[in-house]
Amino acid sequence: MTQDRPQVELNPLFARVGETTSFPRNRIPESESLPETAYQVIHDEAMLDGNARMNLATFVGTWMDDYADRLYREAFDKNMVDKDEYPATADIEERCWRMIAALWNAPDPDGTGSADGTGGAVGTSTMGSSEACMLGGLALKRRWQHRRRAAGASTARPNLVMSSAVQVCWEKFCNFFDVEPRYVPISEEHKVLDGHDLERYVDEDTIGVVAILGVTYTGMYEPVADITAALDRIESDTGLDVRIHVDAASGGMIAPFLQPEMEWDFRLPRVASINVSGHKYGLVYPGLGWVVWRRAEDLPEDLVSRVSYLGGDMPTFALNFSRPGAQVLLQYYLFLQLGMDGYRRVQQNTIDVARYLAREIGAMPEFDLWNDAQDVPVFAWRLAGAAGTGAARGWTLYDLSDRLRMKGWQVPAYPMPDDLSDVTVQRIVVRNGMSRDLASFLVRDLRACVDHLNAPDPAAGQSHPGFHH
Repeated sequence: MTQDRPQVELNPLFARVGETTSFPRNRIPESESLPETAYQVIHDEAMLDGNARMNLATFVGTWMDDYADRLYREAFDKNMVDKDEYPATADIEERCWRMIAALWNAPDPDGTGSADGTGGAVGTSTMGSSEACMLGGLALKRRWQHRRRAAGASTARPNLVMSSAVQVCWEKFCNFFDVEPRYVPISEEHKVLDGHDLERYVDEDTIGVVAILGVTYTGMYEPVADITAALDRIESDTGLDVRIHVDAASGGMIAPFLQPEMEWDFRLPRVASINVSGHKYGLVYPGLGWVVWRRAEDLPEDLVSRVSYLGGDMPTFALNFSRPGAQVLLQYYLFLQLGMDGYRRVQQNTIDVARYLAREIGAMPEFDLWNDAQDVPVFAWRLAGAAGTGAARGWTLYDLSDRLRMKGWQVPAYPMPDDLSDVTVQRIVVRNGMSRDLASFLVRDLRACVDHLNAPDPAAGQSHPGFHH
């Protein structure tokens, strides 16, 4: 090499000048780079993420088939709010929520008008269940405000009753929209909101009660029929007519297929609205939720905006404006491709794998199951023993979570909500794509991690100290 020629260190993977230097992290670079360079840098950095298929912490779908991937690529530029530009996508959105309304036994899913003269079911897609819950809560609040104003009563102090194990989106709803949250604490005796002592929390300022079909902490169903019966008794005693919103983010696409006889949906007249995550057990990639109201009267008209659609009028109710339309097409694809039988088969296979894992983990002497995946394909366990803290054992579930992460598995450990905050559990969410073979590898790795944590520490002559949190 001549002395006047600059020495450039060549990376055997990146052969173009400049690729051995770093891009600025917090400022836009001054100059351009080749598209393949930018792609490779981001691609390689993203490899540091965990393997989505081994992420047993999330409910969100991580797998779709090749035809869905193709449809996604063809439709990722569609904006759901542009109803007049994408009329076919808008029409498919309406077909989807009407299919879901029928799945949930809405009395008039086709919107032709009920026999009693009330309007039929209404619904919409959303960015996910968090937005859907916000919309359901807003409808409850506005409906309560209208009733109170018509009676000449104050609307200053609305409250919403829910379990202490409620998903954080409901805490956000109450914070954002000035509603007092009233949490019914769960306990060893009442592991979910089941109607027990509900009269202590409901009053004339209650806009509604949230029932969860698939509690985030454990996957357990809250018995909507029992909550309905408790509210029926309250109405009989006090005259208070309190409606229910069912947060069926996970269970709304499980129960209709695996527990069709269970009454939790619009078969119960007190249920005003229901939401579900299309990107959970609806089996779609992230970015899709659905919310349906029993009848038009349950969604106050003054919450609905109007947009031009094919020269006509299209109602819209959303917190987001621009949002992707591709996931709506993916949901319709799955409805057509799987049908009722296909969804039933997929969900049954998923819950079979979850119950296999629950049996294997529950049989280990170190653990006690909190629940065993009898509802959605989710279960949780704690360390065996009265306290379940692991103090006598020398390691905790946080230590086990760390060990599993070393093998690629993401299995979270966390404390339960108020009144049970001294109980730590570990939870597994099984999704489509988690095969029985893959589950057997998880069991193998989990046993190896437990054996490692149980092994005597040769330096201290006692149990392995783990990685205490």
